[in-house]
Amino acid sequence: MAGSTHAAGRPDVGSPSGGREPSFVVRGLSKVYGTGHAAVRALDGVDFDLFPGELVVLLGASGSGKSTLVNVLGGLDSPSAGEVHYRGWDLGRADEAGLTRYRRDVVGFVFQFYNLIPSLTARENVALITEIARRPMPPEDALALVGLTPRANHFPAQLSGGEQQRVAIARAIAKRPEVLLCDEPTGALDVRTGITVLEAIQRINRELGTLAVIITHNAVIAEMADRVFTLSDGRIQNVVTNAARKPVAGLAW
Repeated sequence: MAGSTHAAGRPDVGSPSGGREPSFVVRGLSKVYGTGHAAVRALDGVDFDLFPGELVVLLGASGSGKSTLVNVLGGLDSPSAGEVHYRGWDLGRADEAGLTRYRRDVVGFVFQFYNLIPSLTARENVALITEIARRPMPPEDALALVGLTPRANHFPAQLSGGEQQRVAIARAIAKRPEVLLCDEPTGALDVRTGITVLEAIQRINRELGTLAVIITHNAVIAEMADRVFTLSDGRIQNVVTNAARKPVAGLAW
């Protein structure tokens, strides 16, 4: 992987800021589940910045803290210690109403499992989000971005796994989120289908300027990113800045 590397014992001096203000500023972030002898430290003093329009890969084995980190960034979980700011918004101190507004207006989520409603078509599954969003795009436009216009009126059972995941991505982006958080989006897919899904995420990042964060244990995916954070034992062990992002089809699968 071509690029520059720096250890993560300090804020992101290698960040490709280009003079921009960061979207996320994270300092001393820790997350502990449980108490006493049963306590599990999922995150342990994490520092980094994320910038608008970046595509970032969080790489690490199961249990390294990747999903916990994304849950905190997405307002699904609160830190035990440290600070998480999104454009000056202190997520660690936000109340539940504030976090609900943040999740609704700012963040799109894509998970390993698609969570589509079986009785609704692809277009109707996407429309569920557009009905509650502040400035949504038409469901048809979101489906077009992930290459599913011909399948808009099909039900989930009539779609392949990759097509269902692309519907889930369309649903996530239909509200025009500023941040797209993807937790193992290809984990349940074969390589060929996974490539199609990652190409959809890459296109959205490029064309809409959405800050995209992808969790994966697959090191191959790292080369499609601007930066790669490697996590282990709840800490960011190193950050690699790729000299150039590779198109998904050009990765060495």
